[in-house]
Amino acid sequence: MLARMDTLVISVVAVFFLAMGGYALVAPAALARPFRIRIDTPESRSEIRAVYGGFGLAIAGVLAAAAADVGGIRTGVVITVGVALAGMALCRLVSRAVDPGTAFYPIWFYFCVEVVAAALLFAVA
Repeated sequence: MLARMDTLVISVVAVFFLAMGGYALVAPAALARPFRIRIDTPESRSEIRAVYGGFGLAIAGVLAAAAADVGGIRTGVVITVGVALAGMALCRLVSRAVDPGTAFYPIWFYFCVEVVAAALLFAVA
């Protein structure tokens, strides 16, 4: 039963990254809009597609491999992605310390997503 829960947690986080990556590929400006980032040039759309799209799809792929435990990579991948998410959350706190406060959405909403996803991944590592 515990192994199934571990796989479910990994799979849910993978789906989140798959959705983010796919959304970034098809609608880069819409993905960045809540952060008030102007995406109005081919270069800026390429950057969002590459960083959010490419990273999201790559992470979804390695998490899918981890969920299936292909080649015994599960623990390493889960810890690595958990650390990456924790790093994102930590840097949101740093940004809060040096920048003025923001509304809950989008910054703090994603902070919560990152903290919860990291904690869940660490729990199943």
